Amino acid sequence: MKTGTFQDYLLAKQSVDDRALNKDVLAALKAHLPPAPVSIVEVGAGIGTMLVRLLRWEILSDAEYLLIDEMAENVAFGMAFVAKWAQENGFSVLSVGADTLHLSNPSHSITAKFIHADMFDFISSRPSPADLLIAHAVLDLLPLPESLPGLFSLTKDLAWLTINFDGASILKPAIHPVLDRRIERLYHETMDRRPGGGDSQSGRNLFAYLDHVGADILEAGSSDWVVYPRRGKYTADEAAFLEYILRFFEESLTAQPDLDAKKFSRWLHTRRDQIAQGELVYIAHQLDFLVGV
Repeated sequence: MKTGTFQDYLLAKQSVDDRALNKDVLAALKAHLPPAPVSIVEVGAGIGTMLVRLLRWEILSDAEYLLIDEMAENVAFGMAFVAKWAQENGFSVLSVGADTLHLSNPSHSITAKFIHADMFDFISSRPSPADLLIAHAVLDLLPLPESLPGLFSLTKDLAWLTINFDGASILKPAIHPVLDRRIERLYHETMDRRPGGGDSQSGRNLFAYLDHVGADILEAGSSDWVVYPRRGKYTADEAAFLEYILRFFEESLTAQPDLDAKKFSRWLHTRRDQIAQGELVYIAHQLDFLVGV
């Protein structure tokens, strides 16, 4: 199976994230949200899948929602994706200028503004703080804890921090236990060496980081990705999602001096065969947090 763009990856992982998001943390979010209308800022918002999810799950009814992303391709794709989803689900969609959509029906009024910007540049612009900050699958890519004060300046008092990777990438069935463990270890080490920051154990470390900046953990829990075949077939686009995961392994570890290139190539080939045969199980351990700041 040939993988496509990063936007295709974000589409493919929607059902994986739906299952993974911690339901106790989500319930706490609903309990702590202020009365509508609610203002929300999401950093690293991708193509708007979280906005769509919150509408699908009937968590938002009246909101102003800012979607910040540094990739122009995500922003352009996201506007089209959100508009198409809304139209297909009974919303009236009105374009307001070049970067804003108004989604409405008898029970909803959502203004969604898509902003192409580096999140730290956006923070530097000193926008008015929102009721809620969302950082979905973002914090494990950033330098921590030093990024947290700036991020928390974007919210009046509530932050939902989701899918924070926490040090386990499990692929089954095993190919060769020693090689499997080496590949997992080396893959995690690439996360820790990212030039822009990153932490392969960000989930567990966030407990101390949040305490360090004076944030109050209102709820926390696991949000593991668990992808597995049902009677030899994967749900939704999850076979494609697994192909993207293997591509990330390949891009990160090709030419890795501590990994035999031929063995790694055979490992990737076997894993891709396992996807094609409906056999591969993938688990990534992650944590969600709802915090008051």
